[in-house]
Amino acid sequence: MGTPDFAVPSLRILAENYDVVAVYCQPPRPKGRGMRLSPQPVHVAADDLGIPVKTPTRFDTEAITELAALEPDLLVVVAYGLILPEQVLHLPRFGAVNGHASLLPRWRGAAPIHRAIAAGDKETGVSVMMMEKGLDTGPVILEKRRQIADDDTMGQLHDDLADLTAIALGEAIPMLIQGRANPKPQDHANATYAHKITDAEAELDFTRDKDSILNQIRAFSPFPAAWMLVRPSDKADLQRLNCLAASAAEGKGKPGQFLGKGKHGGPVIATADGAIEVLLLKPAGKPKMSGRDYLNGYAMPDHVVPFDRQA
Repeated sequence: MGTPDFAVPSLRILAENYDVVAVYCQPPRPKGRGMRLSPQPVHVAADDLGIPVKTPTRFDTEAITELAALEPDLLVVVAYGLILPEQVLHLPRFGAVNGHASLLPRWRGAAPIHRAIAAGDKETGVSVMMMEKGLDTGPVILEKRRQIADDDTMGQLHDDLADLTAIALGEAIPMLIQGRANPKPQDHANATYAHKITDAEAELDFTRDKDSILNQIRAFSPFPAAWMLVRPSDKADLQRLNCLAASAAEGKGKPGQFLGKGKHGGPVIATADGAIEVLLLKPAGKPKMSGRDYLNGYAMPDHVVPFDRQA
């Protein structure tokens, strides 16, 4: 049971070693300029593997009955996106396991990779846990750790943890089936929650310190992308710039003030305690470009627009 790209490596490793009788994922969604219905990544991978796919929108009586008829020995869940009723968790004789992209109980919930980078965590990993009624609260069978480098982006960490989740499931499932698993209860007192990312919180606030801003840019790159509003010239409309990469830079000024070009040729923006240089960005409706290329095509703005409201 899984839906996005993150779950595809896990599906493939399971299909190599077990009889996967069915794959459950969320239904096709409109995509692209034509907004045509497109199957989810796990759906596409299951089709390639010749595995039947089911796409219920919720687990009502009909969906539960259909699942029970498959007589599953084990349910494996990775980034599915639907809540499973407790009745479903008790259907298989070995129960249900979940591959989650954090070291539980830290960052339970929907966006653990974004939250770990944004918080400045130096380590993350994946956990394989037994599923129970609560959200990511079950006892952990196995975990694997991965250091977070200072230049790791969400995209890089996402891909690494997707592969690590598949490896962890490949080790944990035999332990469970052979009776060698010893799931350890989580310390619920130390739990933190990785709530869904909103577009509003992706807006850069230059009254914060530069390290927090750099973490935010890395955490939201490539999606949903940290952003800011600028006015390229006095008579121009506001322009949204998605910021995909940045580094610390020399300079000081009022938060949100543009300070000129940095050593890489990109725009330098003042923060609460210094400055950053934007290395890679994407104007609305335009392709990605370097900060240098942006300044070759647009005038240097005076400041990020919310700076007006801070005056």
